[in-house]
Formats: sequence, structure tokens, C-alpha cells
Amino acid sequence: MSKRWLIIFGSLILSACTSVPEGVDPVSGFDVERYQGKWYEIARLDHDFEAGLTDVTAEYALNDDGTVAVINRGYSQESNSWEEADGKAKFVGDDEMARLKVSFFGPFYGSYVVFGLDKADYQYAFVAGPSHEYLWLLARTPQISESVRSEFIEAAEQAGFETETLIWVEHNRSDVQPVTRQE
Repeated sequence: MSKRWLIIFGSLILSACTSVPEGVDPVSGFDVERYQGKWYEIARLDHDFEAGLTDVTAEYALNDDGTVAVINRGYSQESNSWEEADGKAKFVGDDEMARLKVSFFGPFYGSYVVFGLDKADYQYAFVAGPSHEYLWLLARTPQISESVRSEFIEAAEQAGFETETLIWVEHNRSDVQPVTRQE
């Protein structure tokens, strides 16, 4: 596993923070079974652990113990290779509230809060970390409609995020390999 992915969510985890940013409300009525599967990272507030990565995806699967397996993957243009990180997530409180904590190494967890969701079809999700420095737009497809983009920006701004520095992630690679899940 690459050094970059070893520190993924490093700032989140080092703070041992599983809080919810002010102005962010986790989605209620969340169904983790419907949330499983592959998501494309459409936009993010950039951090060292993702700098320069394109074609970023996240895959979620339920484990037998009730935790959620997380596999994040992205293409590093600098090293000309795929990078991958395996982690696990656990609910913080009620499992119908979209507030989880995620870990990519050891017992250190960072906040993962879904604050916007296409509840009808689970086709897009707005995700925050423990502060207004962590924001992602995920979708089931590598492209989204202008209406989803506008809805995301509006919701993020209302929640206190600075959206003018968002990175809009490219998804152009044709050599995407399937993720191998390790249990």
C-alpha cells in the first residue's frame, strides 16, 4: 500500500475526531444496504492524501460483524499507478442515521457524515468529515447532471463549506481494474 493512502484521512484520524461540523445534519432514514457498492468521487476539497489523484472511487460492502468495508482507489498521475486503501466504517449511534466513523489504520477513526442523499435511488451523496475542511460529492456514475451539481454546491454552502476551491475529479482512464476485497 502506498504511503499516500496510508495517511488517507490522516488529518481526520489524527484529530481522532468523529464530530459533525456545525451546520451539517446527517441524513436520517439511511439504508446502508442500499449505500453499498461503487461510488465515483465527483468533487472534493483537496488534501495531501488525495492531491493529484484522478479516477477516484470508493466501494462499500457490509461485513458480517456489522461494520462496513471501505476501499478507496485513485490513479496517481505523479507515480503513473493506481493507489488503494482498505478501511472500515462503523455507525456512530443509530444505524439509520448517516453518521459513521471510518478508519484506514489502527484504532483511529475520522468522521464520515452523509448530509445529502438521493433517497429515492441512492445515486448521489454529499459527504463531510469532522470539519468544514472535508467535503466530497459521490455518485454512482462518473458524471452528474447540472442539477445535482447545483444542489450539491447550494447544500454545501448552506452548511458552511467554501465551495470555490472544490476539485472536480476527472474520470477518463480506461484501464480501471476491479477492486479486490480482502476480509
